[in-house]
Amino acid sequence: MKTDTEIQKKFDSVVYFRKIKEQIAKELVNKSFNEQKEYIKKVLSGEIKLNIPV
Repeated sequence: MKTDTEIQKKFDSVVYFRKIKEQIAKELVNKSFNEQKEYIKKVLSGEIKLNIPV
């Protein structure tokens, strides 16, 4: 059975995580491997907060 209506999602996890990935990628450009590692450690520990609009 096919329906012609689409349901609008309030939260789309794929779009959300793409935004996170893009923000992290922008921060890691032109950094050495060790600088990238330190940045990721700080993000994972919560020391650096990502500004992702929901």
